[in-house]
This record gives sequence, C-alpha cells and structure tokens, in this order.
Amino acid sequence: MGHNMRLDYETYAKRGFVLGVALLAIGSIGSVMGPSIAGPLPSWERTAFFDLMWIGIATGFFSVFGFGIALPLTD
Repeated sequence: MGHNMRLDYETYAKRGFVLGVALLAIGSIGSVMGPSIAGPLPSWERTAFFDLMWIGIATGFFSVFGFGIALPLTD
C-alpha cells in the first residue's frame, strides 16, 4: 500500500512527535497552573489533564515508532 501512495514518513513522524509533546505540555501545564488560576478543579478536569499527558506520551512514542521505524521497513 505504501508503494503507490509515496508517504512522507519523516514528516508524519515529526508532526506526530510535536503533537504528542504539545498534548503533554497542555496536560502538565493545565494540571499545575489550573488550580492556581481557577481554584480547585473539578475531578473531570483533573482527569482530562491527566489523560492529555498520557495520550501525549503515547502519541509521541507511537508516531516515531510507527512512522519513523516500522512503516519505512515495510515499504
């Protein structure tokens, strides 16, 4: 499938990693700065910030692993 599409794996890996870092930064800044700005956060907001951090880590790791290592080897 990749032979006909000519995917730019390097660009996808870089953009996925940057997206993961951005999600991690938003989650960690929100969980640290949120209570100091808005007071105590509801539990759903704390959970959302925590989930953003883990989704960011997973996105950054799997985009680099998938688009940077695995898919170019199968091409």
